[in-house]
Amino acid sequence: MQLPVITVIISTYNQPQWLQKVLLGYENQSINNFEMIIADDGSGEDTKKVISEFSKTTKFRLEHIWHEDQGFRKTEILNKAIPLANTDYLLFTDGDCIPRKDFIETHLRLRKPGWFLSGGYFKLPKDISKQISKEDIESQRCFDANWLKGQGLPPSFKLNKLTSKGFKERFLNFITPTKATWDGMNVSGWKKDVLLVNGFDERMQYGGEDREIGERLFNLGIKAKQIRYSAICLHLYHERGYVQPEMITQNNAIRKVTKKDKVIRTPFGIEKD
Repeated sequence: MQLPVITVIISTYNQPQWLQKVLLGYENQSINNFEMIIADDGSGEDTKKVISEFSKTTKFRLEHIWHEDQGFRKTEILNKAIPLANTDYLLFTDGDCIPRKDFIETHLRLRKPGWFLSGGYFKLPKDISKQISKEDIESQRCFDANWLKGQGLPPSFKLNKLTSKGFKERFLNFITPTKATWDGMNVSGWKKDVLLVNGFDERMQYGGEDREIGERLFNLGIKAKQIRYSAICLHLYHERGYVQPEMITQNNAIRKVTKKDKVIRTPFGIEKD
């Protein structure tokens, strides 16, 4: 087995059916010199069972870290995962995002010192999310725009994420009005840079908690490269019942200080100051 050169850190919370599909996506990557850490924000036994069964047959190193469910503590479990990575490059994503087979290969190919990579995702409605099968992932037809349209997905410009290659892919990355940010569904960067900013700010609740670490990386002098038409994952449908206005308000206040004071290292991160 090849030594891993990249660590995939997947955050999850009580979505065992989706996580099973996502893990299949990683089992079918074009390369296998990676390791995986599942950062579990307090899921129940069903999630543990999915991971346990999968780990019996998988060809890559898989570690499952878990803490008790005490509300949204994604930043805390991610901060526990980061120091456990055995590689110098980290790819962060979520347990409801199925990676295309070239997902990890693309992040590795495009990485460069002093930068992080900001990828994209393609959102699916509930009915198509449910019907995607093991065979659809193994054959990669679930990433085929015509197959998705055949399942009832309406045509849209966003389908370009699935169909763009070569010049078109690079051109769309260049002209997109969407800024390259640290979006936890699909982002990669150097472990040393993440440690320099002390990981995620654990005061952050849902809503912008990923963006804030990116803003501190910008303050450190790290740049972001847009690869939303290159590194592709399918975002499976889920409700957002856990979003509360006060979370967003608190997060916005923290981010405002980060930008205004050009904060680089949070005292509420991996190491507690």
